[in-house]
Amino acid sequence: MISSDRKIRVALLSIISNSTLIVLKIIAGIISGSVSIISEAIHSSMDLLASIVAFFSVKASSKPADDKHPYGHGKIENISGIIEGILILIASIMIIVEAIKKIFNPTVIENESIAILVMFISGLTNFFVSSKLYKVAKEEDSMALEADALHLRTDIYTSVGVGIGILLIKITKIHILDSIVAILVAILIIKEAVELTKNGFDELIDKRLSDEEEREIKNIIERYNDQFIDYHKLKTRKSGNFKHIDFHITVESSTTVKEVHEVIGNIKKEMNKNLKNSRVTIHVDPSKD
Repeated sequence: MISSDRKIRVALLSIISNSTLIVLKIIAGIISGSVSIISEAIHSSMDLLASIVAFFSVKASSKPADDKHPYGHGKIENISGIIEGILILIASIMIIVEAIKKIFNPTVIENESIAILVMFISGLTNFFVSSKLYKVAKEEDSMALEADALHLRTDIYTSVGVGIGILLIKITKIHILDSIVAILVAILIIKEAVELTKNGFDELIDKRLSDEEEREIKNIIERYNDQFIDYHKLKTRKSGNFKHIDFHITVESSTTVKEVHEVIGNIKKEMNKNLKNSRVTIHVDPSKD
C-alpha cells in the first residue's frame, strides 16, 4: 500500500508541473508569436493527458486481485503506456502540420528574451520532475511512471532546443528557423511515441522477461539442483510491475510432499528477494524411473 501511495504522489506531481508549464508556454507563445513555442504547449498538453492517464492507471493497477481478475490489475499500466504513445503521436502530427503552414507564412518572433526564459524554465522543471518520476518508476517497476518520465525527459530536449532556436533567430533574424526547430521537435516526439507503444504491446502479448532477469531466475533454480532431478518448461511474462515465473521440476518418486514443499518454498523466497514483485508458480513432476 505504501508503494502504491508513493507512485500516486509522484504521478500527481507530474500533473501539477505539466499544468503550470502549459500556462507559461501558451502565454509565451502568444506574446512572441513563435510556432515552436506553441508546438511545445501542444506537446505539454499531451504530456498532461499522459500524466492523467498514468495517475489513474497507477491507482487502478494497485488494486488487489479479485474473482474477475485473479492475476491482479497490473496490465492496466501496459494499456496506459500504449495510450500515452498514441497521444504523443497525435501531438507530433499537430506540430508538423502547424510548422509547415508557418514555413510558407513565417511569423516574426517578438519578445524573444521572454520566450527563451520560459523554454529554459520548462527544461529545468522537467529535468527535476522526470528524474523523480524515473527514480520511483525504476524502484517500483512501474511502466506507467516510466512512460511519463520518458515524456518529460523528451520535453527537456525539445524545450532547450526551442530556446536555442529562438536565440538563433534573435541573432540571425532568419525566422524560418522557428518552423524548422518545431519539425525537429516533432520528429523526436514521434520516435518516443513508437518506442512507448511498442513496449506497451510487448507486455500485453506476454513478452518474456529480459535476458538478464531470466539468467538470474536460472541461477537461482540451479542453486537448488541437488534437491531435484531437473527443471524444464520455464516461462516468464510481465503484467504491470508483476513478474510471473512458471516452470516444472522433476523429483524422485520417493520424495515426500513435505520435502518438495520445502524446496519450492526456498526457491520462491529467493526469487522474491532477488526479483521484486515476482509471482512464482512451480509444477512438480515425478521421475519416470
